[in-house]
Amino acid sequence: MPRALASPLDPNAGAARQPGAPLEPDASNTAAREFLTTDEAGSFLRLSPRTLEKQRVLGGGPRFRKFGARVVYAVEDLRHWANSRSYEMTSDPGYTQRSTVR
Repeated sequence: MPRALASPLDPNAGAARQPGAPLEPDASNTAAREFLTTDEAGSFLRLSPRTLEKQRVLGGGPRFRKFGARVVYAVEDLRHWANSRSYEMTSDPGYTQRSTVR
């Protein structure tokens, strides 16, 4: 049976991961990978790269940086953005007043 390819962003590739547990970049690779491409950031957040592209235009997405023509996301900014969208229930005031665009 073929093995699934391991993601460079998932240190527990092949190991059981608890549902809802955050994806973490490999600790040995984090210093070298402080910035992620749109595709890598999408994998990190489990979002489509197209969603991140749309959020760059319309707003509501994580902070990004432009290095010439290249768009990159800092891992720290991705974590901050994801953590700022944490809710306990759907009736939380911030949940119904989302600033994201669909």
